[in-house]
Amino acid sequence: MTRPSDDQLRSMFVDMVSARTQAGRLWNLQRQGQVGTLAPIDGHEATVAATAHALDPAHDWILPQYREPLALQRFGPEVLDRYMLYNIGHPAGSCLPESVRVAPLQISLATQIPHAVGLAWGMTLRDEPGVVTVFFGDGSSSEGDFYEAGNLAGVLGAPVIFLCMNNQWAISTPLHQQTAAETIADKAAAFGIGGVVVDGNDAAEVYDAVDEARQRALAGRGPTLIEARLYRLGPHTTADDPSRYVPPEEIEAARRDDPVQRLGAHLTDLGLWDDDAQAATEAAAMARIDEALEMALARPIAPDAVLDHCFAQDTQRMARQRDSLLGAPEAGR
Repeated sequence: MTRPSDDQLRSMFVDMVSARTQAGRLWNLQRQGQVGTLAPIDGHEATVAATAHALDPAHDWILPQYREPLALQRFGPEVLDRYMLYNIGHPAGSCLPESVRVAPLQISLATQIPHAVGLAWGMTLRDEPGVVTVFFGDGSSSEGDFYEAGNLAGVLGAPVIFLCMNNQWAISTPLHQQTAAETIADKAAAFGIGGVVVDGNDAAEVYDAVDEARQRALAGRGPTLIEARLYRLGPHTTADDPSRYVPPEEIEAARRDDPVQRLGAHLTDLGLWDDDAQAATEAAAMARIDEALEMALARPIAPDAVLDHCFAQDTQRMARQRDSLLGAPEAGR
């Protein structure tokens, strides 16, 4: 067991508070029409930040789904900068610098899981150090991609960590209506790999589980499925209204176990956190996300950018569309 040091816990907490603060700012920006639909991170901060701190940004990869970027700052400031580009609809938001070992967001459910196994297998074939961690939700664990990727990873012994954030809701479908399994981690048995359930609101417990899975993968003992149990404290996305399906008593109970409040109280008891630290962290987080937004808005978007990255070479129809978007006189004939 590898428990994080007090300094590591404090660093994780800074990332968690920053993520919660920036999520609030993004929510307001979406309501003002300045960014598109997005998935809030509220309630998932401990799992994401602790995972990032248990990994090595120089050698390990993270393949996120769509809720994680605000708590991945340990992997570089470019993650937030590109996330803001993504949120304003700029194509560059889906292309991170090669030096940053974080893949672009994945909206299509579970499709990043086979990618993670392929990446991990490729690293093994090339004798590259490091592991691949892929985030997904409980809803994704009902998809075929999850089972195919898990089976292949088990056969190959690929150095991959499957990190399922079980937030109890697949949009509006509760967990008990999508699986009869007692735990999602139990599904690891079908793949012949290790599976473990952790308290996703406990940053230290998540850190320990990810560190152990990483050491296991680096030692050539194959993948691990980690089920982090937590509760989604906000809507699925800014287009969702959870008050129509989440029992009020459930969300109230979950808020009493808010991961940010829990770790904050622990650090305060240790004398490692106070109101001044909270205020300074929130102010820095707000300044940083506003800086990222300004940089994103200042980056021009070519009129024909929507056609980029579709094919290596434009089809004849795309070429006509590109000419039309660029205002070529022959376009549209």
